Amino acid sequence: MLNLAESLQRRTTSDVVFDHLHEEIATLTILPGTKLSESDIAQRFGVSRQPVRDAFNRLENLDLLLIRPQRATEVRGFSMKRVAHVRFIRLSVELEVIRRACAVWDKQCAEKLEQNLQQQEQSLTNDKSDQFHLLDYQFHKLICELGNCPMAFNTIEECKKKVERLCVLSLDSKDESAIVFHDHKQIATALMNGSVEDAIAVTRKHLARLDNVITDIHTKHSEYFE
Repeated sequence: MLNLAESLQRRTTSDVVFDHLHEEIATLTILPGTKLSESDIAQRFGVSRQPVRDAFNRLENLDLLLIRPQRATEVRGFSMKRVAHVRFIRLSVELEVIRRACAVWDKQCAEKLEQNLQQQEQSLTNDKSDQFHLLDYQFHKLICELGNCPMAFNTIEECKKKVERLCVLSLDSKDESAIVFHDHKQIATALMNGSVEDAIAVTRKHLARLDNVITDIHTKHSEYFE
């Protein structure tokens, strides 16, 4: 049973259960198709079934669980249609953010984004992939904030999380991170130049890089798809 005393001082029991299960599902520690029982999870965390039920409902809203009456709750498999849909939403939102950012971009914005890029480059040099992924996340968030569209990142983040679980099945590589970094530099340059056309073109290219990865995962791991 997990020791949750310290966490419970700051968060609800449901939050704690949700966070742990979300992490395990997102990292594929718990695989698609796995059956989950409210009573088993409640016993594992040393809590009542109600917070577990609440956590299950939150995970279902993220398309991570399939809850059916009179049947076992199951970790949801991947769906190419759902993946395509969330990627369409992310692309649409991110392109509009880029368009608006170009209209307000100035030297101060460029300097703040450049600081992030320098940190990305340093993390690549030091082969710190976890740090690079965090900076990648912050790069897109910064553009939303500096482009006066801070709430847009909530949608981007939600879409990103739904695809990240799938991408755990793909081997990460330093070369891929270097390509991502190169795209980021091109986006920053286009923003600095105020070129909407260039910024949109490189953002499309940047987000489309995942197409082949997803197709390859679907081919190699079809057992995890609905």
